[in-house]
Amino acid sequence: MSERSADNRKFWNKEEKMLDELVQRATRAGGKQAVEKLAKVGKRPVRDLIQDLIDPGSRFYELSRIAGFGMDYPGVNDIPGGGIVTGVGKIHGNWTMVLANDSRVKAGTYFPITLKKHLRAQAIAEQCGINCVYIADSGGAFLPMQAEVFPDDQQFGSMFFNMARMSANGLKQITLSTGGNTAGGAYIVFMACQSIMIDQLSYSFLGGPPLVKMATGEETTAEKLGGAKVHTQVSGGADHLCANQEEAVNRVREILALEPPQKLHVHRFDSIPPRVSRGTIAELLPPSPHQSINTRAFIEAIADNSVFNEYKQNYAPGRGDNLVTGKILLKGIPVGVIASNNSGIIFVEAARKATEWILRCSMEKIPLLFIQNSPGYMVGSDSEHMGIGKYGADMVRAVSCSQVPRIQLVIGPDNGAANYGMSGRAYKPHFLLHTMRSRTSVMSGKSAAGVLLSIEEAKREAKGNPMTDEEKQAFNDTMVKKYDTEAHPFYCGARILSDRVVKFSRVRDWLAMTFEVSLLKPIGEPNFGNMRF
Repeated sequence: MSERSADNRKFWNKEEKMLDELVQRATRAGGKQAVEKLAKVGKRPVRDLIQDLIDPGSRFYELSRIAGFGMDYPGVNDIPGGGIVTGVGKIHGNWTMVLANDSRVKAGTYFPITLKKHLRAQAIAEQCGINCVYIADSGGAFLPMQAEVFPDDQQFGSMFFNMARMSANGLKQITLSTGGNTAGGAYIVFMACQSIMIDQLSYSFLGGPPLVKMATGEETTAEKLGGAKVHTQVSGGADHLCANQEEAVNRVREILALEPPQKLHVHRFDSIPPRVSRGTIAELLPPSPHQSINTRAFIEAIADNSVFNEYKQNYAPGRGDNLVTGKILLKGIPVGVIASNNSGIIFVEAARKATEWILRCSMEKIPLLFIQNSPGYMVGSDSEHMGIGKYGADMVRAVSCSQVPRIQLVIGPDNGAANYGMSGRAYKPHFLLHTMRSRTSVMSGKSAAGVLLSIEEAKREAKGNPMTDEEKQAFNDTMVKKYDTEAHPFYCGARILSDRVVKFSRVRDWLAMTFEVSLLKPIGEPNFGNMRF
């Protein structure tokens, strides 16, 4: 290992240690005291229940673990993990989406970020065609923010709309209630295809005892109003009565045991590990996200047998190869690759090549991996006259209309329209993964500061109050800090602009999972609408 490689690895190990620390804050909310409090009423931490739910020895791929930090809601700054656990795991060999309220975080109530995480998990499940299991233990909507969580599209009601639509399309919606589910939250139980409640532990009602007394004068208890026996023996609102959490988890597994086995809608070859070690990626990538990289070496570190079958490798040297295209096998799955290379700036030639490759892979029904490390499309008179706007737009059209599964992996700058052409969040990739090197924003902090400073200088000049050198430096530093903070993977992950911040050593495993899950649904026929050449 060279000295530079060793320095790179040391830097990224330090960065990923900070990620570990943030994840611990999210997954151990309330600490030992919270776990002990759960135990007193016969409950276990929700992630423990998920481990029992999925197949023994299998892995739970948890999504958006660092959601909810620094949200600055009324009276609340951090919602560790967004107050809900989501992710995919196998139940009887079938990939399944799990959505589980973490009652240790604000009693499992729904803040805007909780809703966003819940709805994102449902969107993945629907897009990929997999069943959902809900582990429900929630106080419902966070009432001080009712206007932000209740009435609109993509707010509380959308959870139940999605359950109904997925069920209608044959995707099972199974709810295990492990606690109280009140008001809108009760519909997580009542709208499930099958629901399980636990005696003396689960409750579900449209209005709890205090509301009932206020509205009708009736005095009752949670158990008498909507306990597990009421809904499994009297109302019919739930389907299975269990004595404890262990029995309830096993009942969910029994319900899903007869689901037909899933199959991939692509031929899968034998998997061959890369010829380089897991640590190679951390050695390849320099600490600065703005430094040029050799993406071909990165691709070889994730590809089966480190083989990259490149397309148009020699086209327009120095311009066309700022995007590299080609095919790899990823744990036996054929994948088309569009990857930023060198500085990552997208020239006209690179945009043309990428568009052509997206269309070819779509015609062949080959899924696409976008490895994003681009500060944007090339600007200037030469590029505008060569048609960068048109050919960049063609790339965006191709991404928008491509019917094959798309995964985005961000390993560097993710700025401007390159975010669009490389299948960013607005283009609905099946999964979107960030690394600690990712930086997602409209432009870099340095560029933004320069643009905004020139505007501020002009305004001050017009008022006859020009900026001093000290004021210019202070303004520049403030803008750089603002943009660099908002581009950081922690900021983006907290707001669910990514589905996971992945360690470099786990990139191959995560990519393989995302393509496997994304290929469970048949791939439709290509239709590229208003493509113009």
